[in-house]
Amino acid sequence: MTETTQSDAAHGVIETNKNNAAGESVIKVGYHQNLTNEDLAPLRKQSWTWYNIFAFWMSDVHSVGGYVFAGSLFALGIAAWQVLVALIIGIVGVNILCNLVAKPSQQAGVPYPVTTRVAFGVKGANVAAIIRGLIAVAWYGIQTYLASVAFGLLALKFWPSLAQYDDVGRYGFLGLSLLGWAGFILMWILQAIVFWNGMETIRRFIDFCGPAVYVVMLALAIYLIAKAGWSHVSFDLAEGPGKHGWESVTAMISAVALVVSYFSGPMLNFGDFSRYASSFGEVKKGNFWGLPVNFLFFSLLVVCTVSAGATVIGKDDSGKIITDPVHIVDKIDNTTAAVLGVLTFAIATIGINIVANFVSPAFDFSNVAPTKITWRTGGMIAAVGSVLITPWNLYSNADAIHYTLDILGAVIGPLFGILIADFYLVKKQKIMVDDLFSMDPESTYAYRNGWNPVAVVAVVIGALAPIAVVIWGTTYASSFTWFIGAALGGVVYLGGMRTVPDRFVYGTPAARAKALA
Repeated sequence: MTETTQSDAAHGVIETNKNNAAGESVIKVGYHQNLTNEDLAPLRKQSWTWYNIFAFWMSDVHSVGGYVFAGSLFALGIAAWQVLVALIIGIVGVNILCNLVAKPSQQAGVPYPVTTRVAFGVKGANVAAIIRGLIAVAWYGIQTYLASVAFGLLALKFWPSLAQYDDVGRYGFLGLSLLGWAGFILMWILQAIVFWNGMETIRRFIDFCGPAVYVVMLALAIYLIAKAGWSHVSFDLAEGPGKHGWESVTAMISAVALVVSYFSGPMLNFGDFSRYASSFGEVKKGNFWGLPVNFLFFSLLVVCTVSAGATVIGKDDSGKIITDPVHIVDKIDNTTAAVLGVLTFAIATIGINIVANFVSPAFDFSNVAPTKITWRTGGMIAAVGSVLITPWNLYSNADAIHYTLDILGAVIGPLFGILIADFYLVKKQKIMVDDLFSMDPESTYAYRNGWNPVAVVAVVIGALAPIAVVIWGTTYASSFTWFIGAALGGVVYLGGMRTVPDRFVYGTPAARAKALA
């Protein structure tokens, strides 16, 4: 028996797999099996540096969706300086919020769904886990589909005869052409391979891909600007009359809200990654370089590329500026540049999909049934689910994607608000790590039979208002659903924990006394 093993045994620690996919963890003898597996337990060693967090955000930003989103902000019809001000305010806000949500997971060394046991209870945390997992499945499918389009365009560039297999009417199944299926399955397999090899492989993947994508993006921007001339580069991508006066102010406010909402998914489950950081200081440093600095530079690079691209390659068939980078590089005459560009953006999208929509549901679904669902199994459940929802049909139907994703997304706000209100205002930044894995009715997070009724009620009330806005409100109002949900969820939870009788929240007097100590 080694010295480490002897020390573990003396402290009641069970030996775990040192090569575990999600990282080597520490499981103690008293941890309940229905709450614990090697993927959910606290990490034995937290080794990520600020650069790993920085690379995480680079991978999160450098996607086809991120490119289109950044370009759309400059097409709102307001002056470029107003867009930049909105970008800075929005991304600084995201940076602050990410620091807040990162601390509990970094402090305890556990992923997001385990952290939510502090507020929801050891069983009630599955509410948050399932909601977040379903959102990730939908986005995973859509991002996989968007990246697969790049492979289809690349195949047609080299083998034009394949065009017949891109016809859904002749060679289609469930709304996707044979060529489309080939690209989707290829992307699906590539992502599964990276994921299956574990968090260490994912860390190395994003460490490399983040900077590598920047190199190609810079080369693409320089190429297009050189072809178009700097005089044809504009920071205003809006078409038609611009907004002025109060209308421009409301557009700026909307832009700020859109930036925060865009990052709401990875922001909520950022604990899945901050748990690996060696210190909270490393997290804050990585967030600063990965969010305000990185996103602002990325946005400026995007608008230069899109603007110059409009001159070099022209507009689409409807006369609109092309903001999708895959379609921009596909229209470039230089075959080498086009191939390199398409492959780069496909790889970039693999990066965001893995970090935002593969890792997170893996932890979420594992949290629901730790004895039956490992981290790898949870990820594959998400991957299979992403095919079953036929994301290409969802993406092509504006109403379907609006109601599906916006209604699911409306629930992200309350989950965030509850987590922050509980950790900082109710629990005063204290976590009893061992009690996160205890089914003892007198443990800190037992509440009522493992459920905190106040948290459940706060989610329902916090979600109803933003969902109502999505269904019956205006497009402008829908920009603020995250804020509405976060504020309502946090306020209702905080008010409930301070006013609802303790006997309603906690099952036993002993549990009540321990939780309030």
